[in-house]
Amino acid sequence: MRIYKVGGAVRDRLLGKPVTDIDWVVVGATTEEMLAKGFRPVGADFPVFLHPKSGEEYALARTERKSGRGYGGFTFHASPEVTLEEDLIRRDLTINAMAEDDQQNLTDPYHGQRDLEARLLRHVSPAFAEDPLRVLRVARFAARYAALDFSVAAETLELMRQLSESGELEALTPERSWKEISRALMEDQPQVFVEVLRACGALKVLMPEVDALFGVPQPPAHHPEIDTGTHTLSVLQQAALHKQPLTVRWACLLHDLGKGLTPEDEWPRHIAHEFKGLKLIKAVNERFKVPRDCQELALLVGEYHTHGHRALELKPSTLLELLQSFDVYRRPQRFEEFIAACEMDARGRKGLEQRSYPQADYLRGAATAARSVAVQPLLEKGFKGPELGEAIKRERLKALKAYKETASI
Repeated sequence: MRIYKVGGAVRDRLLGKPVTDIDWVVVGATTEEMLAKGFRPVGADFPVFLHPKSGEEYALARTERKSGRGYGGFTFHASPEVTLEEDLIRRDLTINAMAEDDQQNLTDPYHGQRDLEARLLRHVSPAFAEDPLRVLRVARFAARYAALDFSVAAETLELMRQLSESGELEALTPERSWKEISRALMEDQPQVFVEVLRACGALKVLMPEVDALFGVPQPPAHHPEIDTGTHTLSVLQQAALHKQPLTVRWACLLHDLGKGLTPEDEWPRHIAHEFKGLKLIKAVNERFKVPRDCQELALLVGEYHTHGHRALELKPSTLLELLQSFDVYRRPQRFEEFIAACEMDARGRKGLEQRSYPQADYLRGAATAARSVAVQPLLEKGFKGPELGEAIKRERLKALKAYKETASI
């Protein structure tokens, strides 16, 4: 029995980055030997075990063979005869196909260290094309290591293009796709994830609604970058720079989908794109079974982001409707995330990344004013049921009128 540290832990150590998760491969062992040493089996698909003390995952060296469609369409074979090199060749990228023993002696049969130095994301073998999930994984790695000047090798991008055209991407489950998408969006440069997917044709398959934004012009007076797709990437980049949570980043990616539906003879204007985009946002949400908090914020930002930009001009009654739509009285955090998404949208324009966004504090102040209305005095006056609701609404409108008159803009 020989035990090796493999994959990301080796890669990140060589890059000088912090090592968090460690994966281990065991060569020359049987399931019975692992159990005898106190390892606990997990999963039914292939032999993976938890260490009796550390809880880390140890997998028996294995080979795999394509036996069906999609991410799960593989047959695995594990035995003491499987070599370390045979185990490593089934991995996705050369930089993830290195191993080291307890003395940090490196096993690198597929030149991962060379590709690390060349800053290349390169597939290990033609078997790369058997797993459609790898298209998303490579795009995610490109986003993660973009700051280190990594790029996808031309031959790997070509394999990703073939996968995108093969129909295999449609076999991915929503859960697996969302796991990769959500992780990629939380990288430091999530816009690179979208760029790589677009470069290999996967964006058109997975999110045609986002792909359709590229080449669609906007009014240059408001959008110096002009192209709607370029703007979307810039908004996403701003969200990452400002350390926004996943909910905000997802909303930033989808906020302008309606502009992809504008007829060309109406370009560069996009009248009512906020409402037109809602059905597209719903479709993307459903396609990937997106968590509810991300779904809800994406829809609200899609519908109301132009309200956010025009906050200083809104009538008190419109402002009240906006606050009611977000249920700011019970869910203040969701409104705060809406404000953040609007600010990222405003900053995601060429040359305007540093411009101040006074709408943010104005909207926060409006929410505070509306929330300050006390219900108890109205109850004491005898209001109840629908009448109480109308009375609260009148008092909140009064509070917003007073706020608008006194707010320093």
